[in-house]
Amino acid sequence: MSNMPVTDTIAHALMQLVDDSNNAGAYREPSHADIEFHVNLAGLAQYDPKQQGQLIGKAKRVRAVLYTTMDSNQAAASRFATGLLAKVRACGGFREASPNFVGREAIENAKAAFDMEGFVLADDGSLSPKVLTSLRGIELTDALAAYARRAQKGADDAALIAGTGKDLIEATAAHVLETLQGHYPTSSNFQALLGMAFIALELAVPEIPEQPGEPPVKALERGLFLSALGVNRVRNKQGTGHGRPWLPTLSDEETRAAIEIVGTVSAYLLAKLARRERRGSRN
Repeated sequence: MSNMPVTDTIAHALMQLVDDSNNAGAYREPSHADIEFHVNLAGLAQYDPKQQGQLIGKAKRVRAVLYTTMDSNQAAASRFATGLLAKVRACGGFREASPNFVGREAIENAKAAFDMEGFVLADDGSLSPKVLTSLRGIELTDALAAYARRAQKGADDAALIAGTGKDLIEATAAHVLETLQGHYPTSSNFQALLGMAFIALELAVPEIPEQPGEPPVKALERGLFLSALGVNRVRNKQGTGHGRPWLPTLSDEETRAAIEIVGTVSAYLLAKLARRERRGSRN
C-alpha cells in the first residue's frame, strides 16, 4: 500500500504498534535495526534521533521521525510508515499466536486512526483505501472529508477516488445532491454537476451575476467554482486510476496547486453540507 496518509493520530498509532516498553520486559520485533532499515530506505536518516547519537526507545524513535517529516516531506514519511507497517505484519504483529503480537488495543487504535483518513486496516494488517462507492450518508461524508484533508496537504492520490478514477470534487458534488435531493444526474458533465451542487448549497456561481449588496464571500465562491473547472481541465482523463493523474505538461508546483484546490473546494462543499444538515436537524 503506497501513499499511506501520515497524520498525528496515525503516527501515534504506528508508534503503539512497535512499542514493547510495557511488554513485561519481553522483546518484540521489529528491532531497532529493522526500523533503521526503513528509515534509511525512505531517505530520512537525518531525522532519526538514534542515528544522531541519542539513546531512545523504538516507539519514541518512530514518533520522532514521523512527527518531524509528516508536514515537510509527506511522501517520505509515507514510505517509512508503509515499510514499517509491512514489517510489523511480516513478523507476526497482527497474529495473536505470534510472540510479536502487538495486542488487540493497539490494533483497534490503528484501525480507528486509518478509518478517520479514509483507509481500512484489516485484522491481518493489510491496508487499503475505503471503497467509497459502497458508502452512504454520514460515512461517505466522513470519508470524502478525509480525502479532502489529504488533498489540501498535497497528497496526489487523494485527488482521485481510489479504484474509480472519479475526481474528488465530482464525487463530493454527487454526494451533496444525493444528500439534499435524493439523487443526482449521472449523465451530467463535470461543470453541470458542480453547478447543481453549488446551487443546492445556495452558493454563488459565475452564471448568476453579482447582486447588489451581496456578501463578499460570494466572490470567493465564484472563484472556487472557476478554480474547480480549471483543475478539471488539467486532469489526465486517459490516465485516471493508473499512473500520473495530471497532464504531463504540468510542473510540480502546478500539480501541487491543482491537488490543493481539489481539497479546498471539496472541503468547502462538505462543510456547507454539514451546516445545512445541522440546520435541518434543529428545525
